[in-house]
Amino acid sequence: MFAERYELMNLSSPIKRLIKLALQYKGRMILVLIGMLITAGTEPIFPVILKFVLDDGFVKNPTFSFWLVPFVIIGVFVIRGSATFLTDYTMAWITSNLVNQLREKMYVRVLRVGRDFYSKHSLGQVVNSLMYEANQVVDLLRNIMTSIVRDILTAFGLFVYLLWLNWRLTIVTMILIPLVSVVMRLSGRRLRKLNEDFRNVNAQLTKMLTETTRASEVIKIFNGETFEQNRFRQCIYQLRRFMMKMVSTQAMTMPLTQLIAATGVSIIILIALIQSSHDQTTVGGFVSFITAMLMMLPPLRRLADVNNNLQAGIVATKSVFDLMNSPIERQDGFDLPGRARGKLEFDHVTFSYEGQAKPALSDVSLTVNPGETLALVGMSGGGKSTLSHLVPEFYAPVSGEIRLDGVPLHKLSLKSLRSQIAMVNQQVVLFDGTVAENIAYGDANPDVSRIKAAIEAAYLKDVIEQLPEGLNSPVGVNGMSFSGGQRQRIAIARAIYKDAPILILDEATSALDTESEKAVQSALNTLMKGRTTIVIAHRLSTIEHADRIAVITSGKIVEIGTHAELLEKNGTYSNLYHLQFKE
Repeated sequence: MFAERYELMNLSSPIKRLIKLALQYKGRMILVLIGMLITAGTEPIFPVILKFVLDDGFVKNPTFSFWLVPFVIIGVFVIRGSATFLTDYTMAWITSNLVNQLREKMYVRVLRVGRDFYSKHSLGQVVNSLMYEANQVVDLLRNIMTSIVRDILTAFGLFVYLLWLNWRLTIVTMILIPLVSVVMRLSGRRLRKLNEDFRNVNAQLTKMLTETTRASEVIKIFNGETFEQNRFRQCIYQLRRFMMKMVSTQAMTMPLTQLIAATGVSIIILIALIQSSHDQTTVGGFVSFITAMLMMLPPLRRLADVNNNLQAGIVATKSVFDLMNSPIERQDGFDLPGRARGKLEFDHVTFSYEGQAKPALSDVSLTVNPGETLALVGMSGGGKSTLSHLVPEFYAPVSGEIRLDGVPLHKLSLKSLRSQIAMVNQQVVLFDGTVAENIAYGDANPDVSRIKAAIEAAYLKDVIEQLPEGLNSPVGVNGMSFSGGQRQRIAIARAIYKDAPILILDEATSALDTESEKAVQSALNTLMKGRTTIVIAHRLSTIEHADRIAVITSGKIVEIGTHAELLEKNGTYSNLYHLQFKE
């Protein structure tokens, strides 16, 4: 009992938050409620008219004019139609604004979360929340307002009329309500669990489809089509299984509700016949009662039908607000007054990834002077990329401190810190825009002359000139219109355009052929002058002329010095260097 109550409390929190979000449109919500009240208030009018017509109309001297009846009925339905339009249109306006607001809030949150967010959330889950579950959230609000509130008001209005008309028969009707609520509660609990399972499998399917489109070449070259097809088939079969369980639960709810209602109607007819034999009811009163009671069934039926969508909406609402509550990167710190000199100091820095006992970096102390080029080398997984990711504070150290020009990084605002850094990664990321938009990315007022200079420095001029639209040519999804080497050079041009005092190159020339590598390396050497540069390289021939080289093994700096000094030591670097030359 306590666990069930606690679960309901947890579920009520996101619903309260949703309603609070909707209340920013308080005026329009009041219009919706007014429309619903009019709709519910006019519902009992038809059985009232029916009673008067049957009891007083089919006699020789009726107490009212026959011509009045059609005008009253038409007038009532005009009022109801206007109220329904007001309700539905206003509700659509509210929900369309809310879904855009939710998606924007989630998207902004995704942009602001830290790197560890993606170790806990798959791409499929994020896309699922942004696109599919955001709609389910506003559907929940729509169901609460237009289905639940309106149907409850309608059923209540009819119930009050039934109570006034014949309280004895109404008591029998009241017995039905707890029975129906028990059925709905049991089915609701099962539907909520099934919707959670359905959501998880749906997120898995979205992730699978994303991976398939992104890795089509790998799938083909390794003949993975059959494997992926079997994975996809298993996933959609799971979706079908959960869907059929939901349908069967919902399908059982409806007949049970109808059976309870039919039992109640049978008892009511029996009691009405007994009352009629004692002149305690009239034909018009009985027909009006049955009509009003049958008019109660559609709203009750809709309440039963909405249960599935309601439970799905509750699960989606919890998921959406969980995403919106995800911890974001820090927003504190002050801005640097101008361009940084570029001095970086690592003071006993230790860092561990969440869930890993062994630290990725352990007690690293290092100083990189302004304008100095520091190369990081070592075996894969040694901590080179981790060290470089601490500079723009993609991750924060567990202990120790990193300083820029003597200022601890955690005291600087992230925007100011990252404005001082340009980065070229091994995995090039290009956006689905033009060449110019990708090179000047992040600049609200791009300078065409600077873009052209960056293109020339990255040895892209000949490539761009051959394009039909030049700088305005689209790069395609992740730069699919270009070769791997060309994509790498666009990324380098983007770093050149930014002209930041600190430069991080993570295997920046790894995707280039020998001829292109030499050309781009010359451009990078020019770019690195006067800038603090951290170069991560596996190909040691590319970093021979670095001011210093640090060898990182198991999260620790085991050697540091110039190329010549490290070769003379005949240690780890020397072994790596000679091993590559043998190859």
